[in-house]
Amino acid sequence: MTIFNQILWAGCGVFFSWHAFAQQKNVANILPTKNTYAITAVDSQADIIQKAAHVVPTARQYEALQDEFIAFIHMGPNTFTKMEWGNGKEDPRIFDLKELDTDQWCRTMKSAGMKKVILTVKHHDGFVLWQSRYTDHGIMSTGFKNGKGDILKDLSFSCQKYGLKLGIYLSPADLFQIENEKGCYGNLSKYTNRTIPRRVEGRPFENKTTFQFEVDDYNEYFLNQLFELLTEYGPVHELWFDGAHPKTKGGQKYNYAAWRELINMLAPNAVIFGKEDVRWCGNESGATRKTEWNVIPYDADPHSLEGFKDLTDEDLGSREKLYSAKYLHYQQAETNTSIREGWFYRDDVYQKVRSADDVFDIYERAVGGNSTFLLNIPPNREGRFSDEDVQVLTEVGKRIKEGYSTNLLQKATAPKQLLDDNQATVFRVKEDAIEFKTAQPIRTNRFVLQEAVQQNGERIERHAIDIWKDGGWKQIAEGTNVGYKRILRFPMVEASRFRLRVLESRAIPVLTTVGAYLVPVGPPQLAIHPDLDGKVEIRPHRHEFGWKPHGEDVLANLQSEYRIYYTIDGSEPTSKSPLYTGPFLPTTNNIKAVAIDSDGQRGAIVEEILGIAKRDWKVLSSSGAREKFAVDKAIDGNENSFWHSPSRGADQFVEIDLGRAYDVSGFAYTPQRKHGEGMMAKGVLKVSLDGKNWQGAGSFEFGNLINDPSKRKHLFGNKVNTRYIRIISTEITGGGNSLSIAELDFYN
Repeated sequence: MTIFNQILWAGCGVFFSWHAFAQQKNVANILPTKNTYAITAVDSQADIIQKAAHVVPTARQYEALQDEFIAFIHMGPNTFTKMEWGNGKEDPRIFDLKELDTDQWCRTMKSAGMKKVILTVKHHDGFVLWQSRYTDHGIMSTGFKNGKGDILKDLSFSCQKYGLKLGIYLSPADLFQIENEKGCYGNLSKYTNRTIPRRVEGRPFENKTTFQFEVDDYNEYFLNQLFELLTEYGPVHELWFDGAHPKTKGGQKYNYAAWRELINMLAPNAVIFGKEDVRWCGNESGATRKTEWNVIPYDADPHSLEGFKDLTDEDLGSREKLYSAKYLHYQQAETNTSIREGWFYRDDVYQKVRSADDVFDIYERAVGGNSTFLLNIPPNREGRFSDEDVQVLTEVGKRIKEGYSTNLLQKATAPKQLLDDNQATVFRVKEDAIEFKTAQPIRTNRFVLQEAVQQNGERIERHAIDIWKDGGWKQIAEGTNVGYKRILRFPMVEASRFRLRVLESRAIPVLTTVGAYLVPVGPPQLAIHPDLDGKVEIRPHRHEFGWKPHGEDVLANLQSEYRIYYTIDGSEPTSKSPLYTGPFLPTTNNIKAVAIDSDGQRGAIVEEILGIAKRDWKVLSSSGAREKFAVDKAIDGNENSFWHSPSRGADQFVEIDLGRAYDVSGFAYTPQRKHGEGMMAKGVLKVSLDGKNWQGAGSFEFGNLINDPSKRKHLFGNKVNTRYIRIISTEITGGGNSLSIAELDFYN
């Protein structure tokens, strides 16, 4: 029976729930470690938990865990059609690649701290990026290098040059083989004995290994391609099988047992994603679970399963989940998302890129939450990573290197096994807490813990970190499980005594690493927002990224501590300027602001010239509006909403009543940034004091809106006294015939 003892910690005000841990503190492991444990009918709940505490990763799983931060590359016909999923009917010549720079890819990934890259050599459309013997639907039928190009080969050479591991994404789905009348997907062929690889005249293999499998035509096709990929492109460290199927045919089944046998023989060090080695985290947004157990329950032996379900529940491995298991298996999570809005490159304007803060936050949540972070970086149509992607990745790599290179506890008085940076040395936690003392106070905002999962499994269920302050222990952070790695984040503290408490555990905790780090978290970029009454709010800039939102408060997660200072007289704000405490009504229209952290580090100064307050504005008339894009959205104070007119030509208009007469000096136009339609390249203005008698107020022109859809200002030569303003477009970018406006502002 599991025994629950509660021990009151003096001065802490918390209870220590030991479960079976209290009895086992001085007992050696009573079970051998395994990758998978079967549950028997006579196993008690305590027996099940003991087995769970002795489930460990295989050698190749543990090696993959240590990769931590890895890359995805999606490239193919979709890069040129701007689609996310192709249909398999594309002419290969659509793939109009002229240049390719895989060295630039690998330099960038290396600088970001990534250790492995997985290339989508075949997506669901069936187009292949290597010189396959078994299809002509691929790069061999394009103009790239006169049909002789091989993106996988180039990437393999670059990986070796820059010290990155190589992985391969090969989609089991294949729309070309479905749509092509000679395609083999679902063609109802019989299962017969086939030799893999099938011989192709003039294209012999250097590797003379052969296999015999009872398979149908499509499984033979797939196995032949796997053989090419695993024997001709250097070591492969991960095979990625997507479970998505845009279309199926003929009841096609996959013979995964044959795939597994071939992979294990040709690439014994490769983990297989989507199968027994590595699982999907359950979303594509970069969302992570608060508690990510890699020891999870199965109803059947995963080593003999053909199909694996997507596991999307928030709780996968708690005690309650394990009690109903028939098997307990180590299957690590991979947190995958994209740096851009979508898996494939579309453009550098409307396809938004994640901020460095966002990517770094996902890194700390994923890698620091017992999973691997897989970030997609789609190359552009010039065969390179775009500049903005490179800037973000370089900044993330800089933060990782600066923040996690030096363990501030390295010379502390503490168990040496925890501070020697050696995963092979371990420390069994037999006492109530582990204390760390440094010769001088250190400043830290991160603690990193690692269990010896490769030797002893996942055990810790709840833990906390304390510092000694003002004559007593003060808790600064707590977490649930640890597993391969847990990063605890908290506001910066300074102390010379720290302690780790294990509050709940499945068996004696065995740790391999404890570290304290100071991660640079600079002040955020700010944005100044006036409301309809002219009150000003100053807040961190909200980076635009609308694809699959993860719902996380990135700045709060990063524990950025700062204050905002502002001026209204045009001077540069400093720490001696007024402190921003909440929205205020300024007495001038020129606002400058800056964020400054506790170390005195300053963010970028932001400046905003305020327009006329919009509370009394009204739209009197317009050239019409599309459904859900009403014209009043052009003056609602929200740049994320917009008016969009019907498609009736370049001449569109909107007429606005400012509520009373003002001396107007100019106006600003903010284009909508959801897509490229309706941007106002040229126009004219008319003004009126009574709304009846109108006079011209000049013309305006905004250049390069498609490449730079930012807020644009047009100032009059002289101020114009007016109450009513009519803006008329005369040219829409790209020859468009409708007008869109996210926001209009007028200045006095």
